Amino acid sequence: MTLDSSSRVVLLGGTSGIGLAVARRAALAGAQVTIASRNPASIERALGELPAGVIGRAVDATSAEEVAAFLDGVGEFDHFAYTAAENLVGRTLDEITAQNAAEFFGLRLFHALDAVRLAVPHLRAGGSVTLTSGTAAFKGGPGWALGSAACGAMNAVVRSLAVELAPLRVNAVAPGVLRSPLWSAMSDADRETMYESTAASLPLGRVAAPDDAAKAYVALMDQDYVTGTIAVVDGGTLVA
Repeated sequence: MTLDSSSRVVLLGGTSGIGLAVARRAALAGAQVTIASRNPASIERALGELPAGVIGRAVDATSAEEVAAFLDGVGEFDHFAYTAAENLVGRTLDEITAQNAAEFFGLRLFHALDAVRLAVPHLRAGGSVTLTSGTAAFKGGPGWALGSAACGAMNAVVRSLAVELAPLRVNAVAPGVLRSPLWSAMSDADRETMYESTAASLPLGRVAAPDDAAKAYVALMDQDYVTGTIAVVDGGTLVA
């Protein structure tokens, strides 16, 4: 089912960064868009930046009960995207514990799976699920063992669910480093230094904006002959 004015799109984590950009692009394509996030203030801010008609709801993505109630309230829809995540913090091996590893995987993988489980009964025939991975799945580095593991696991999940849930389509987008609120745990100076050094290393010479990744999410919703795919949006990270 392609993306048009008859489409209903639901985004869990649609109030900032990539999620906000996906909501904007889907709405501009004419779709009826509903976004959800934990913080009511974030929802209000996002709705002020999005086209008229977008609906926002306060939902804790870590609560199966809240997600289920939210989706029941939405009813039937065509496309589900999950972009919810917490701030990115690199950890070297000596800093990793079973507890902080479980916390890192929680919102990015375990609760994403739970959200898909709850969304599937509401998806119309021909619908799609688009999840979030990252280039760390293919190219790791010091401090990114957890990030690489979580992204690699998400890629495996997508390939399995694309078969299990067929003919529903299941894909993911794997961005490289992009300008995102997820880096807000870093100081402004460190963050800008990271952006500058990353841009200098890339064939395309710049760090992505959230909208660069959002184009891929919307394309995967619209392209109804693609499933089990990881769409890499990285400015050449994997070939640099």
